[in-house]
Amino acid sequence: MNVYAIGDLHLSSTTDKPMDVFGRHWEGHFDRIKKDWMAKVTDEDVVLIPGDISWAMKLEDALVDLRALAGLPGKKIFIRGNHDYWWNGITKLRDSAPDDTFCFLQTDAVKIKDFVFVGSRGWTCPGSPDYTAQDEKLYQREVQRFALAFDCAKKLYEEGDKVVALIHYPPFTLKQESTQFTDLFEKEGVEKVVFGHIHGSVYFPIKTEKKGIEYYLTSCDKTAFTLTKIY
Repeated sequence: MNVYAIGDLHLSSTTDKPMDVFGRHWEGHFDRIKKDWMAKVTDEDVVLIPGDISWAMKLEDALVDLRALAGLPGKKIFIRGNHDYWWNGITKLRDSAPDDTFCFLQTDAVKIKDFVFVGSRGWTCPGSPDYTAQDEKLYQREVQRFALAFDCAKKLYEEGDKVVALIHYPPFTLKQESTQFTDLFEKEGVEKVVFGHIHGSVYFPIKTEKKGIEYYLTSCDKTAFTLTKIY
């Protein structure tokens, strides 16, 4: 079983928000993603999608975008991004999944073979430009949500399993200073972390190693609209 990741698909089947307004490199981006996906992924593999899936505002509209992923091979594991406003009520979302290849994480975890995947949205970290007192409140809330997610992961973990974390926001700033997110990842034995959120000309390393953990930026425009192999 291979594990891939690609984030920030920003699909817009039911909304008038084509991504090529952000640059010509976005033209036909989903077709390019699908072509690469079909070339790499088998039904035995897992694809991690760390947020910003659809521009839709309502679940019924987002389901149109999700169904566009239904024909693609592999188990698909999603977390919520900051633009996924349609993601409200995890039970309803899971009940509405297009098929059994879809898995939505919200402050919890899932085990597939010898992998435990744990996920939550995260938030902007201290030290980021324009970080405010309101950000601090949301940051602390998201840290607690991740702690709850790891409580779920511990119930699934068996000796020898690999622990992988999904978070939408980068779990540290460009200076790569430790945060409560990275402290949790180190404490809980995470091997690899995938995230997105970063776009365009904003610099952020595609792959970073910090205290033995590998961190992967997987925003689709940052990876030339191709999937990144994590394992």
